[in-house]
Amino acid sequence: MPTDTLPRQLARTRRFTLGAPAHPAVSADGGTVLYLRSRAGDDPLSCLWALDTATGAERLLVDPAELGGPGGELPEAERVRRERARVLTAGITAFSTDATGRLAAFALDGALWLADTVDGTVRPVPTATAVYDPRLDPAGHRIAYVGDGALRVADLDGTDDRALAAPEHAEVAYGVADHVAAESMHRTRGHWWSPDGTGLLVARVDDRPLGRLHLADPADPQRRPRVIRYPLAGTANADVSLRLLGLDGRATEVRWDRAGYEYLAAAGWDAHGPYAAVQTRDQRTVLVLAIDPADGTTRTLAEQRDAHWVELVPGLPVRTAGGALAGSADDGDTRHLTIDGRPVTPTGLQLREVLGTDGDQVLFTATENPVETHLWSYDPVAGPRRLSDGPGLHTGVRRGGTLVLTTREPGAPAGRTTVRRDGRPALPVTSYAQAPVLSARPELLRLGPRDLRAALFLPTGHRPEDGPLPVLVDPYGGPALQKVTTGGAWWDLVSQWFADQGFAVLAVDGRGTPGRGPRWDKSVFGDKAGPALADQVEGLHEAARLRPGLLDLDRVAIRGWSYGGYLAALAVLRRPDVFHAAVAGAAPTDQRLYDTHWQERFLGHPDEHPERYDACSLIGDAPGLRRPLLLIHGLADDNVFPVHALRLSGALLAAGRPHEVLPLSGTTHTPSDEAVAENLHHHQLDFLRRSLGLR
Repeated sequence: MPTDTLPRQLARTRRFTLGAPAHPAVSADGGTVLYLRSRAGDDPLSCLWALDTATGAERLLVDPAELGGPGGELPEAERVRRERARVLTAGITAFSTDATGRLAAFALDGALWLADTVDGTVRPVPTATAVYDPRLDPAGHRIAYVGDGALRVADLDGTDDRALAAPEHAEVAYGVADHVAAESMHRTRGHWWSPDGTGLLVARVDDRPLGRLHLADPADPQRRPRVIRYPLAGTANADVSLRLLGLDGRATEVRWDRAGYEYLAAAGWDAHGPYAAVQTRDQRTVLVLAIDPADGTTRTLAEQRDAHWVELVPGLPVRTAGGALAGSADDGDTRHLTIDGRPVTPTGLQLREVLGTDGDQVLFTATENPVETHLWSYDPVAGPRRLSDGPGLHTGVRRGGTLVLTTREPGAPAGRTTVRRDGRPALPVTSYAQAPVLSARPELLRLGPRDLRAALFLPTGHRPEDGPLPVLVDPYGGPALQKVTTGGAWWDLVSQWFADQGFAVLAVDGRGTPGRGPRWDKSVFGDKAGPALADQVEGLHEAARLRPGLLDLDRVAIRGWSYGGYLAALAVLRRPDVFHAAVAGAAPTDQRLYDTHWQERFLGHPDEHPERYDACSLIGDAPGLRRPLLLIHGLADDNVFPVHALRLSGALLAAGRPHEVLPLSGTTHTPSDEAVAENLHHHQLDFLRRSLGLR
């Protein structure tokens, strides 16, 4: 057995998420909290658990390893096969409940199961097809699910299983989210029950307008390439519409200006009726629509406009029990929570996510200090009130007077979860997540006139008299992610691992990264390259000024993954005077080869602004490379396709510019194999040392 190392541990524990409680849901009376958790920090099989909020006692409700198939007990050979395949399976990945929280439905290997959380019984529900995204109706009488592209409904015992909407073509599906909704709009669902369980609001997704991409596995030339329908920037999106479906077979199309508002950003059905949020292709206008359940007509409840783009805040729109509409508004440099269009949070408090409503209260997360995120509640009488304390990243759910609070902090990358109710002492929810094999020790810095937030990692035991250290800049630096927080994230551990190999590691959150307000967010509009790179340079120089004699600016490397990989390659191509080597993992080098909603938000439509795409792509910079560059890419990556690395490498070769390429066979956007993870980190380390002349 190899000695445990951080790279291996990251892969084995899925970045320390295994064994930690996840996806908590509270019963209507607040008496029970349901959640998913595996039995150990290296066990990938998630089980369903329940916690009694009166006593703190936990019960295991469902262990997938102990379940038989829908027809009864599994044959022994099949049971052995599944046991051997445990490392490849995730167990229960999601569940839904009825309005009371007593019943929970979930899918497992395509089969449908139903658990009674009170009496503890678990039984299979026979279905006509394999099951995806099962949803219990609020009344607890039926289950809706997606099967073979149809939206189907069955009674709890599996009888009366029927399609309420069947696909008209192989590339049409009902009840699912389209690609850009799931990847860029925070909408992962495609069907929503009415509160009384008599009807559904259902998305219809027609992928036929999308172009075809082909993802092959060069390591297995006998396997056919995987065909992916994908909306590249500037090309057609999927045709997404909504239907109102009755249990009696009635189907009514929801009507809005779909040509003008082609993005379905959000939808739902609450006590006040069905609703949807739709967005224009240029993302500068969002309408919140009330839907008439009788005829599918719509009326506008709210309209939001922005000169750059309207930010889609996760969890919005939503209505309180009294019918007040919660939304957001960017005013100056603050993103406010609004109620019926009126800002209700103070200037400087940045809304991050709306987590739900409980009566007339709204639960949300927000940021005052950019390195912390706190849990807040808004009440129409008391106003906004902070519910969490101390450093870290806090989130939670609340229902029936019970609050489930999860805090991510150093030493707990997946978070510590507690349950609070009626002023009683907090009840801890047990976590089996592994403790990291090393401890990160970042020094948080505020740098330069832009007050850039940065984290500096030094080798364990380093002393000032040891002399200056070679520098490894380790950013993400893009709109999707903050690296510099007090949340003790897994990437802090990676930065510390590289620091312990003899580097001063510096992570800088520049313009465009979340948490600093709308002006900061939108300062990268039209240019994803210039401001981000300038802030990495400024952060490096300001850190050296702040810590004189510590950073050796004659030996500076940069590494990153995804957008961070793009930023690393950009740095050596455009600022070789500052950066002397780069490792670029899964880097999106050609901005036209990413999806519509994400890319056009920042750069506009490529037919209208081709110069922006050219300026932010790296292919044209290839002839200027004069520093060592290592490109790493998973050949099965269906997020940032391998063509990005291959096109840049081809341009570099054509220009006669030496570089290195490391293809990862069978690897997606995130390497998950222990040996690959271990050796990948050491390969990067060896490249950095060679390139900086450290050995």
